[in-house]
Amino acid sequence: MVVKGKIVWISGPAVKAEGMAEAKMYEVVEVGEDRLIGEIIKITGDIAFIQVYENTSGLRPGEVVYGTGLPLSVSLGPGMIGTIYDGLQRPLDKIAQKVGPFIKRGVRVDSLPFDKKWRFKPLIKKGDELEPGSVLGIVQETPLIEHRVLFPPDLPKGRVTDVVDEGDYTIDETIAHISNGKSKEVKMYHRWPVRRARPYKERYDPEIPLITGQRVLDTFFPIAKGGTGSIPGGFGTGKTVTLHQVAAWADAQVVFHVGCGERGNEMTEVLIKFPELQDPKSGRPLMERTILVANVSNMPVAAREASIYTGITMAEYYRDMGYDTVLVADSTSRWAEALREISGRLEEMPAEEGYPSYLASRLAEFYERAGRVRVLGKPERRGSVTLVGAVSPSGADFTEPVTTHTLRFIRTFWALDTRLAYSRHYPAINWMISYSGYLDFVSRWWNANVDKEWLKLRNDAYLILQREDALKEIVRLLGPEALPDEEKLILDVARMLKLGFLQQSAYDEVDTYCSPAKQVKLLRLFVDFYKEALNALRNGIKLSELRAMEIIPRLLRAKFEIREEELNRIDALREEMLESFKKMMEKEVK
Repeated sequence: MVVKGKIVWISGPAVKAEGMAEAKMYEVVEVGEDRLIGEIIKITGDIAFIQVYENTSGLRPGEVVYGTGLPLSVSLGPGMIGTIYDGLQRPLDKIAQKVGPFIKRGVRVDSLPFDKKWRFKPLIKKGDELEPGSVLGIVQETPLIEHRVLFPPDLPKGRVTDVVDEGDYTIDETIAHISNGKSKEVKMYHRWPVRRARPYKERYDPEIPLITGQRVLDTFFPIAKGGTGSIPGGFGTGKTVTLHQVAAWADAQVVFHVGCGERGNEMTEVLIKFPELQDPKSGRPLMERTILVANVSNMPVAAREASIYTGITMAEYYRDMGYDTVLVADSTSRWAEALREISGRLEEMPAEEGYPSYLASRLAEFYERAGRVRVLGKPERRGSVTLVGAVSPSGADFTEPVTTHTLRFIRTFWALDTRLAYSRHYPAINWMISYSGYLDFVSRWWNANVDKEWLKLRNDAYLILQREDALKEIVRLLGPEALPDEEKLILDVARMLKLGFLQQSAYDEVDTYCSPAKQVKLLRLFVDFYKEALNALRNGIKLSELRAMEIIPRLLRAKFEIREEELNRIDALREEMLESFKKMMEKEVK
């Protein structure tokens, strides 16, 4: 590490240093006597502007800046699962052990446990030709995750000249020697720059849905594996709870939750809740397949900007092992505010609402790293990174810059509505504003794996909700009595859909997760009820008789009372409903 310059100006997390002619853009430097971590974000002549990731209080002009020659990077290897990191991939539990509950400036801890021995089983042998990204061997990282140790994708291919036997090794021990003209030692971990996407062979179309178990998401506005989504909403509309549900129940093998600038109490809830949650498939603790990045609002603002890159780089690494990963970022608005503050300190020309002019390109760089791909190396593997970012627009104003720019780069939009939230309708996703660009793609999966009528049922139900929305204005002006009975029936069935299907309780043992099969069966209940009720109405049955049917409350309670292992009860309930209509029609004929 060499001295590269001296501080001449300090403004919050932004530091200007002179004598930096040999420095490089995005090089990591250490600033001042406490060796604060920083990153060069602008160079003008021999003047470098440094973004410092720690509190700069007490720094003074004349202090030395040390260069590392390396970009901001993360360590990738066994020991990441179950860890709670800050925005710079420093384990918070290790920091607490070292300096206590309050993070001090300049603290250094290893990102991975270098003293722990892992049982390494090699999958290569001497003489094998090794491609970048190939699997060297496996380590059982947790009972749920088999860690596939990878040959770094930025190294050239070579031949294995030596490999260790199966046994216990630390991640810093050499496990193989690779020769490509000169010998290269390979260990169980490697480092990767966070601002550089990891390479892959081929990108696939988003055809497989990411099943979250949330009916309004999976059925009405699905997101595909490797897709991008956004969930904007005002204060108290349920962004955090919805993201928790996605993280806990999505059918991804590895989950990343990036708390980016959220309030400390919300992140504390995540840190307390996640270790207590059980993985729905295995019954094991959910933390055995989860990585948390906690960078709350009272932490240094510059580290907040780096936190989403730290999270996405780790997610790409597990994708390269062949896993489906999902990353939820809460929230990208706080991340954009960090960009705005740093840009202001650097005296850059502001754009709309003070945000930097490059806000859109930074959002694009983040979301384009999602995708379902065929990864490098052998054996052949497929993996995905699905990105869902929360947006917190002030006053629930979806026309503000972060929301509008985000809409350009995502294909699933889950818009949270303050009116629904205040009326205690959760998830408070507005079905008239929200949309999914993956509907046609994922319908083929639903038809082949769940039910051939899924898309038709979904469209029929959505048409009822659309027609109800169009009738609202008439009802507000003239009252429901002004409508004919067929339109009154639409209002009634739309209300049943809201209560019996769209509403879902995250805190109910049965309703917190709804499988695709149960979603289709519940939806068919309400669509068939509407068709039979409309037919009955047209054949002389009074609307009051339909409203008085005893089976209606049972339809509404089905989501709570019928468990996943009892789905045949929904079929029986549907048959009972159809029989009720049949008897009603026979009585009318007589």
